[in-house]
Amino acid sequence: MRTIKEFFKHDRFAAHCGIELLEVSDGHAKARMRIEDRLRNGIDVVHGGAIFTLADLAFAAASNSHGTVAVAINASIWYVKAALDGYLTAIAREVSLNPKLATYSIEVKDDNGDIVAIFEGMVYRKRQTIAP
Repeated sequence: MRTIKEFFKHDRFAAHCGIELLEVSDGHAKARMRIEDRLRNGIDVVHGGAIFTLADLAFAAASNSHGTVAVAINASIWYVKAALDGYLTAIAREVSLNPKLATYSIEVKDDNGDIVAIFEGMVYRKRQTIAP
């Protein structure tokens, strides 16, 4: 899925946050973000918005992996553990897919493999395709 990986190199906000897209295949994506001071909130843990952004990029890559433009219509996140150091990795998997809608589940894990957040999202699949 080199095309989708190349396409998401143009996601300027994800790049600004230091997010790297590691893998993309049909209905699947994996992204990683190094925890840096600039991503911390007032109580010195990773800001929820940074975690959401990481999960959202994995969600976007997985949902666009079929080559059809997909745009989020709903997303929810549950923060279950504070993130402190190292890297966070988001793994997205497709739960359901039809011509108009698709749903995805994303787990964000720390370096110990512990779940930091669970993200679920739904996309609307447009008629547009992502050009190779």
